[in-house]
Amino acid sequence: MDRFTATRRVAVLLMTIVIAGAACGGPGDTGQSDGETVRLRCDSIHESTCAARLGGREVTLTIQPRPVKAMEDLTFEVTVSGDGPAGVPHIDLNMAAMDMGPNRVELKQLESGSWTGSGVIVRCPSGKRTWVAAVTVPSVGTVEFVFDVVY
Repeated sequence: MDRFTATRRVAVLLMTIVIAGAACGGPGDTGQSDGETVRLRCDSIHESTCAARLGGREVTLTIQPRPVKAMEDLTFEVTVSGDGPAGVPHIDLNMAAMDMGPNRVELKQLESGSWTGSGVIVRCPSGKRTWVAAVTVPSVGTVEFVFDVVY
């Protein structure tokens, strides 16, 4: 094997490692926030609603069906107490320590202070299960609900 071929193989190997790292090893990015960010471990998401205080309001997240499983159609419901936010909230789904690429749940208003949308939490080839549902409330901030999905 000549020097050019060996160098090419090393370059291809390094690119493969970088691509795999981006899929399951890079830092998670849950998007930009307009205000404060609160992170909350939410192990109860499999049985009930999770709630957090954000900018003087209570933000709740419910995911159904339960338990929350990867690779299944899920319904997300967000409620925000107090005055309505400056815009429609949204949810960015990502792994806690791995960038899985864009996965946004667009929400539609059910009633005053309540929104719903559907999405899927994908399964990471590494087998890791910790996910973040980052609920962004425009002009208020973001709540990062952290939980483990079921495989």
